[in-house]
Amino acid sequence: MSMLTPPGMGGKKFRVTGNHYPRMRRPRRRRKVLAALSITSVLGLLGYGTLQLVDVFSGDEDTERTAPATSGRPQSGTNCAPEQPEERRVEPPEPSAITVNVFNATQRTGLAQATADALAERGFTIGEVANAPEELDGKVEGTGLLLGTTAAEEAGALTVLATQLEGAETDQNRPGQRANTAESVDLVIGENFQELTAEEEADRRLAELTEPSPTPTDEAGEAETPVC
Repeated sequence: MSMLTPPGMGGKKFRVTGNHYPRMRRPRRRRKVLAALSITSVLGLLGYGTLQLVDVFSGDEDTERTAPATSGRPQSGTNCAPEQPEERRVEPPEPSAITVNVFNATQRTGLAQATADALAERGFTIGEVANAPEELDGKVEGTGLLLGTTAAEEAGALTVLATQLEGAETDQNRPGQRANTAESVDLVIGENFQELTAEEEADRRLAELTEPSPTPTDEAGEAETPVC
């Protein structure tokens, strides 16, 4: 009798023989837990993948929503011109604020006085009237030469007087010059001088200095090119 046979139970009917032994089964509860964990992991992966796809397709919309608000002007990178600072325009002086010294650099007598009288009638203040200084006498070939200081040029005194004499040249700080303030200008009459510019034309040019109007080309260029 085998030692594995309980007492009182003889025979081979209850004898355990062979190499196969009964195996213990895992508890069913543990299988349920593993199955639940597996399902949870799969659902988590599916959910994460879904979120990634949503981010990809909704990325452009989010960018548009979070883009900073603009002032309505084209953004950098567009074809636009940089905004230019507004230039300060200097108002030209009135003719009465300009003192004109009239000098005759030609051999024609009385030319300086006649020209000075005509300028006085147009509102200019007349200073010295005489023959041209030695440094300038006989050395002006054009209609005339306007001389002044740098301050007179910047103030616009030279430009205002130039409206009265067609083809006159301008210069600053020449030898023999008498004008030494921002309000004074020398008019040296040259060999080709005949008379002052017609008063009507001179007034038109003077008005353009006071109220300059933009040209059609400038207006078209501003309309086509936006300012950033």
